[in-house]
Amino acid sequence: MTFSPAFGISHVEFYVADVDSAAAELTDRYGFRPVARAASAQAQSLALRQGRIVLVLTQARSPHHPGADYVLAHGDGVADIALTVTDVPAVFDEAVSRGAVPLAVPRRHPDGRTTAVLAGFGDVVHTLVEPGPTGLPPGFTALPDAVPERDDELLEELDHFAVCLLPGELERTVDFYTRVLGFRMVFQELIRVGAQAMDSKVVQSRTGEVTLTLIEPDTSAEPGQIDRFLAEHGGCGVQHVAFASRDIVRAVGTLRDRGVEFLSVPDAYYTMLADRLDLARHSTSELHEINVLVDEDHDGQLFQIFTRSTHPRRTLFHEVIERFGARTFGNGNIKALYEAVEAERLDAGAVPR
Repeated sequence: MTFSPAFGISHVEFYVADVDSAAAELTDRYGFRPVARAASAQAQSLALRQGRIVLVLTQARSPHHPGADYVLAHGDGVADIALTVTDVPAVFDEAVSRGAVPLAVPRRHPDGRTTAVLAGFGDVVHTLVEPGPTGLPPGFTALPDAVPERDDELLEELDHFAVCLLPGELERTVDFYTRVLGFRMVFQELIRVGAQAMDSKVVQSRTGEVTLTLIEPDTSAEPGQIDRFLAEHGGCGVQHVAFASRDIVRAVGTLRDRGVEFLSVPDAYYTMLADRLDLARHSTSELHEINVLVDEDHDGQLFQIFTRSTHPRRTLFHEVIERFGARTFGNGNIKALYEAVEAERLDAGAVPR
């Protein structure tokens, strides 16, 4: 039987130590708008929105809430990539029959929608959510003074998540998403940078709305930044969240003005760019000025830039991406990201692990 649900992204929930400070960075620098709240004796949550992106920040109020253990183990980070699907009970039952680990059985909420929870990878789960008119998770109350959507918002939707996995977990995780949840594998690459290496495979939902870049370190090579993420994060998890923009040059310029710091790229990258690609959008000088990477697949080009991590453990960071026809990933940018993160580590005087 073919099983390929039309998954979309409902929201991304971060467990955080302090919801107000976490919200301040996302609102003041990235332009997200607080739109709704939820609270209980166990936790308080704030929902932020920009374009089609909904981020939920949850702070535990009780040591018995899962957010308390999560923050203790990992610091602030992605705890739930919540997926929309029209028939939650049917998808939940089929996924469990295929081997998914159930964490919460289907439950109907006062607003009439049903949710359920499946284990994902590490301490990250997938809440299945029936779509609703507000686009917010059940149980949230809209803020009466919420700022309305603006015409000039910089970030439009969630493009993908980069996930660092423990050695030996890549194939099992790919199998979970393809066989159990009905995703398809759309890209794979083995990256070597000096004596370090990592293996990467990309899985995507049938709709193309949910994309996970799954990465594991190559244990036959020297330990590198993926190993360091796993050590500092305390196991596998989301390394970065990619936000899509229609105009990356405008978006990055504005974000920089607001205080977002981005990774730099060697000048030689742009010197060689003309020999590698014919740019379909933006100029080499524009991209060079703001350190944006460009690559292509069979369908078009993509432009990417990565933020400098502000996480105390230097684990989680973000990406801004513009797709000009490209549906997957090119071969050059993953290596360029790896090299840029490595250069940042060396500039910061980090001790190799």
